[in-house]
Amino acid sequence: MKKQILVLCISCLAIFAACNNVPETSVEDIDTPEAGTVSIDTADVLVNPVLTQEQQNALTPGDVLNMLMKGNEEFVDDQLTVRNNTARVRAASMSQFPKAVILSCLDSRVPVEDVFHRGIGDIFVARVAGNIVNDDILGSMEFGCKVSGAKVIMVLGHEHCGAIKSAIDDVKLGNITALLAKIRPAVSITAYTGDKSSKNDAYVHEVCEENIRLTIEKIRKNSPILAEMEKNKDLIITGAVYDMSTGKVTPVQ
Repeated sequence: MKKQILVLCISCLAIFAACNNVPETSVEDIDTPEAGTVSIDTADVLVNPVLTQEQQNALTPGDVLNMLMKGNEEFVDDQLTVRNNTARVRAASMSQFPKAVILSCLDSRVPVEDVFHRGIGDIFVARVAGNIVNDDILGSMEFGCKVSGAKVIMVLGHEHCGAIKSAIDDVKLGNITALLAKIRPAVSITAYTGDKSSKNDAYVHEVCEENIRLTIEKIRKNSPILAEMEKNKDLIITGAVYDMSTGKVTPVQ
């Protein structure tokens, strides 16, 4: 079954091409049933409805984590994410019952909802350079989980992180200095025998993983609410790294 989507301009076609990692092409090069339309298989359209409270209550933390990883597999497999955002906005306008909280880096190359093939109302996303945690982030997590019912917290780092590299280089610049101070402990305790420089991708990766582990420790230590939820198996607190070159999310052990 095919769904016809009106293309309003050539740039829209370029966007669809970019989503599928194919070269940009002109309108004349697109094999379409009629001028100005593109056929997209409904299997490639994200149609999952906004979650209800009853559906959220029925999910276990394990269910939610599996959904996130399955969504990432779909993203890696290049399944086109096309959403009826207008309908989802209306459906979620008066309430929200997200599945998870993702603490991500500020980096524009990590499109969190797309990475997990999720839509409006599915996940809370907190962003800060270096995916560090502070009182404001902890309060947001407590709201997302204890108040709004999210079942998973994932600390999501990524390859080639500028904040990690800057912490390794011990950069001093305005308010960035205080932020990087929260990452520096990961630099200090990372066990690595090779070149400990920001130019060494392997070392940067190791520091990135250690920073994720330390962030998870801080969440558990500084939020008794979240620690208790995890103890009672109402919540999973976990970490992962996003690979810039493949789109794959890999859990951090």
